Amino acid sequence: MSNNEYDIIIIGSGPAGISAATLADHHKARVLVLDENCAPGGQLYRAIEKNQKNDNEWLGQSYQDGLPLVEAFRESHVNYQRSAKVWHLSNDKVVHYSVNGKAHAAKGRQILIATGAQERPFPIPGWTLNGVMSAGAAQILLKESGVVCENAVFVGTGPLLYLIAHQYISAGIAIKAIIDTTPRGNYLRAIKYVFGALGSIKNILQGWRWKREIIRSGTLYIYNISDVKINGVNSVVSVEYCQKGKWKNIDCKYVFLHQGITPEINTSLSAGCNKSWNERQACWTIDIDQYGQSSVKGISIAGDASSIAGGVAAAQRGSIAALNMLCNIDIISSNNREVFSKPFKRKLNAEMAARPFIDTLFRPHSRYRVPTSSNTIICRCEEVTLAQIQESIALGCKGPSQLKSFTRCGMGPCQGRLCGLSVSEILAKELRVSAKQIGYYKIRPPIKPVTLGELASLDEA
Repeated sequence: MSNNEYDIIIIGSGPAGISAATLADHHKARVLVLDENCAPGGQLYRAIEKNQKNDNEWLGQSYQDGLPLVEAFRESHVNYQRSAKVWHLSNDKVVHYSVNGKAHAAKGRQILIATGAQERPFPIPGWTLNGVMSAGAAQILLKESGVVCENAVFVGTGPLLYLIAHQYISAGIAIKAIIDTTPRGNYLRAIKYVFGALGSIKNILQGWRWKREIIRSGTLYIYNISDVKINGVNSVVSVEYCQKGKWKNIDCKYVFLHQGITPEINTSLSAGCNKSWNERQACWTIDIDQYGQSSVKGISIAGDASSIAGGVAAAQRGSIAALNMLCNIDIISSNNREVFSKPFKRKLNAEMAARPFIDTLFRPHSRYRVPTSSNTIICRCEEVTLAQIQESIALGCKGPSQLKSFTRCGMGPCQGRLCGLSVSEILAKELRVSAKQIGYYKIRPPIKPVTLGELASLDEA
């Protein structure tokens, strides 16, 4: 086996990636892990080694629980390549990536995509103004650099919104207000899933404790709203929300938006993996079997990169996928795969029991997924508005890839990551068909921006 050939190549070092890598290394597989970040842990356990040394207990126990995973990964013999930007994955299992401006290629007998999730688009008026960022971006600043934005307004729904707000408050950082956009009807719709979620009652109660402690802190907590928008010319000056038919205003400089997370699917789609529309999670998911195997032979998906299930479930999925890949390359037997995977499957099943309840309760309102204001920007990279998309549809545009030709929507640096989901749902609404019928962008390499200099430096040998 040459220096650029591996038994298993793993893209991403969140809970799924590092769990898979550590287990595969334990069975003597030759493993390469490509991580776009500068340290292992992913978004969930971002900068955990540094923060553990600083004793930042305010980040919460669920964050601290990731340290053993990262420590075990560090102690392994895995070839860990940090700050590695993967820009092409072929279906014959060759991975192209760049580090410090130089391109490389590596071939794996098995590939594991563990790129995790991304925050769902939140296309409301004003979401592109200076001073607006996703709640996840605010959390990155907090974990990586200790940078905070005091007196920010949090807007949205979902467990992560409560978690980040709770971390802010626990660290003594003032929050101006939280505007909860969770639809009232979701509470009634979620009731039928309560009994199924009792196995994960600890996690559910933890979320309620975050919410209760936020309210007890004296932070202005606003709920039961029907609409929201952000005001300003170049930068944020205020947030407006409609409650019981009346518009109210909150002056502020910063706004953190969040309405859940969705799988990062571009990497999988570029390799030809099949996808499906998940109505309950209102997003695209990647088709996998019980072991994480995708529709493309030799390419597996683990963690939130296939469908959203959370960090603990991601670690179990990563371990199960690793055992299957080891079986595929004859390092372990199929019988051992079954025996070794049983404890991971038990823990995964316990985590998944709560998903119907969580997914139903925090499913964002369609008004915040599909905007109604014609001047709302949908594609941030190319500054394409809802009105331009509607005009293209009137001219005969029928799908996301065709929309690129009409408007350049999805052709910017993010390659559709920030607009793809919105585009699918907008087209479905305007054409009065399902999102499944509309489909998603055709993803072609490079899936991340790459310079000519990087391409020229590639040594295919």
